[in-house]
Amino acid sequence: MPSFEWKGRDRGGRPQGGVLVADSKDAVLAVLRRQQIVPITVKEKGKEIALPKLRRGINEKTLAVFTRQFSVMIDAGLPLVQCLQIMGEQQDNKAFQRIVLQVREDVESGSSLANAMKKHPQAFNELYVNMVAAGEAGGILDTILQRLATYIEKAARLKAQVKSAMIYPIAVISIAMLVVYVILWKVIPVFGALFQSLGAELPLPTRVVVAMSKFVGRFWWLIVGLVVAGVIAVRRYYATEQGRLVIDSILLKAPILGSVLRKISVARFCRTLGTLLSAGVPVLESLDITARTSGNAVIERAILEVRKAVEEGKNLAEPLKTTRQFPPMVVQMISVGEATGAMDTMLGKIAEFYEDEVDTAVAGMMKLIEPILIFFLGVVVGGMVIAMYLPMFDLISKIG
Repeated sequence: MPSFEWKGRDRGGRPQGGVLVADSKDAVLAVLRRQQIVPITVKEKGKEIALPKLRRGINEKTLAVFTRQFSVMIDAGLPLVQCLQIMGEQQDNKAFQRIVLQVREDVESGSSLANAMKKHPQAFNELYVNMVAAGEAGGILDTILQRLATYIEKAARLKAQVKSAMIYPIAVISIAMLVVYVILWKVIPVFGALFQSLGAELPLPTRVVVAMSKFVGRFWWLIVGLVVAGVIAVRRYYATEQGRLVIDSILLKAPILGSVLRKISVARFCRTLGTLLSAGVPVLESLDITARTSGNAVIERAILEVRKAVEEGKNLAEPLKTTRQFPPMVVQMISVGEATGAMDTMLGKIAEFYEDEVDTAVAGMMKLIEPILIFFLGVVVGGMVIAMYLPMFDLISKIG
């Protein structure tokens, strides 16, 4: 049997380590869990255990419902293969149905559930697979599935909050730009021709608006091309490591949106890490997975720096503080969790607190953005209207 080197901390936070001979890494994790040791790293001697890359696939709602129902069936005592058969047959999503039934066939052939799910990263990411493996090793698969379902539901809720925070102002500004474009293209030329026929002397604001209208009428194709090219350029730049880091850094520093995005990142970090640690996944693997699911390049880099420090033997709280990306309250509560040996519980409480904070922050941001957008629209559209009425006032005074 292979030998596994492991490092971890006991309930008092003291570092521990050693070598265990076991059939698999899951068996080592089960032994450490019985000894009340929080694993930091577990690797086969001379072989580093690699983590698969995350891929997008089945949506969160489908996966959350599947996981919740699966946990209920396991808790009721139904055999694993029968559970998978029932769950597969009732799936509306045909792609997910094929995946579940394939998992059932692999399990029936003797594979573990985690290994069978690992073959389908488009549905079950590494976080899901690692937690299922921990549940199988510890004999608490139903409990782990319940935690997974809760995690997926809360993650989907956070994702929806990010969309609501971003979509509203972008949609309003886009509509405003479209309205201004139509006014410049269709309405202003009518006024311009009228003023020219009357021989009116146009004031500076009116001349500027008329010039903009002529430019839009002649070079609309150039404007559309520049907008499309700009969007493509930004997307390609964001696809690079440096571009993603720069844009995410700008978003985190934005006056209103930045605070909301930071709270969302902290909540996601605490929820993911707490869920993984509660399942018995080693700390270093948990930090790897948490970094890749953070959703922000700045936070991801900070978590990877923390992982490196933990691998060198430091506690979690100290490097978290050094990154300056996490609020002091989060660092202090994590430090307390390490001291008391209740890290997963403390991370869950922090996640709940920041999820409530996100609700409040999003609601407040919406209330603040609405008057700002109304003021913006009033200035732009109202300025154009006033510019076109100024020559009329002059003409009326001359006629009088």
